[in-house]
Amino acid sequence: MTITPVLDVVIPVHNEQHTVGACVRRVHQHLVQTFPYPFRITVADNASTDGTAGAASMLATELPGVALVTLAEKGRGRALKATWLASDAPILAYLDVDLSTDLDALWPLVAPLMSGHSDLAIGSRLAHGSRVVRGVRREVISRGYNAILRGALGARFSDAQCGFKAIRADVAAELLPLVEDPTWFFDTELLVLAERSGLRIHEVPVDWFDDPDSRVDLVRTALEDLRGVRRLRRSLASGALPVAALAARMGRTAPGSGTWRQLKRFAAVGVASTVVHLGLFAALSITLGSAQLANLAALLVATLANTALNRRWTFGIQGPGAAVHQLQGLAVFAATWLGTAGALGLLHLLAPGATTPWQTGVVAVATALSTVLRFVAMRSWMFRTVTTPRHPASTAAPTAASTAASTVANKASSAVVTR
Repeated sequence: MTITPVLDVVIPVHNEQHTVGACVRRVHQHLVQTFPYPFRITVADNASTDGTAGAASMLATELPGVALVTLAEKGRGRALKATWLASDAPILAYLDVDLSTDLDALWPLVAPLMSGHSDLAIGSRLAHGSRVVRGVRREVISRGYNAILRGALGARFSDAQCGFKAIRADVAAELLPLVEDPTWFFDTELLVLAERSGLRIHEVPVDWFDDPDSRVDLVRTALEDLRGVRRLRRSLASGALPVAALAARMGRTAPGSGTWRQLKRFAAVGVASTVVHLGLFAALSITLGSAQLANLAALLVATLANTALNRRWTFGIQGPGAAVHQLQGLAVFAATWLGTAGALGLLHLLAPGATTPWQTGVVAVATALSTVLRFVAMRSWMFRTVTTPRHPASTAAPTAASTAASTVANKASSAVVTR
């Protein structure tokens, strides 16, 4: 009887004839001793030109639960994508063949996925509690790269490139078709897509020791990763990646759609546009000689900028529809202008000789009072159809997680382990 594995650990290899045997035996022994459910170790040979495939084939014959997959093209990302999508296990993982990461972290890596607590899990060399031994050059490159990801893509995970990750199969089926990179940037692209889709990423501190025989070209890989960052940033900015739709299907709320996150970004945009508004008003009131005309012109410019920034950054909307949203923004602008114009009119009625600083202060107060109206209008009217999922995340999220957890539990409880 063939037992469906609960966990499929993929080891991508390329020309690793002399190391694949020791790696697979060590992982197999560790899983036999520590993992209480059926497992599979899949050696993914991507276009090796030495005897790697032959060595892995012998291991598959000798050790139960070891399999070999051969691919005609090179690329770690390509190998992971192919083997993960073809696997029948509910929990998928991968390890680098050099086993730089201590295997004691493997169970903490997959346990949150089996329970349904998390969607992906990554080993982190930069998380609190990790212990890392590596050269200064690799340390600087790794930390610099992750800093770039935080700045350019808003990433919140701490370590993109540690070769020690796991994912639920249902999540992989949704994300992997969207991942384009077939090489080293695969990890980063997968994690950014998961994060932008509101999925939960669990980080495990790891003990990691640098492999002195590593054949990775750090400079070339870093340049390729930077090109990947630029491509991914453009795809996200243009709306080419349907992360909001993915969040709705997976029962999650995409970052940027939560009220608190939107409110913080709206406030930041509001501060910037208010500075523009008040600066233009102060300058134009002297040039035009009319406070009302100056306020109208300054508020119009600030409103156009405010709508564009909130559309793209606060509510994460890209693509067509900008003109319609600007027209809706102008309707909100009309209400805002009426409020500020009324405030100025009241000031002139009470103090006809009010100076520019006084007029600017009154406009500032009126603008602040209209901010609440603007946010409510944007969230409930202007951008509602794009940012609101069809099914509330609060009811869908437990369903997705509990379904995956139930699948794992059922397979584990019905399996008879005979190793």
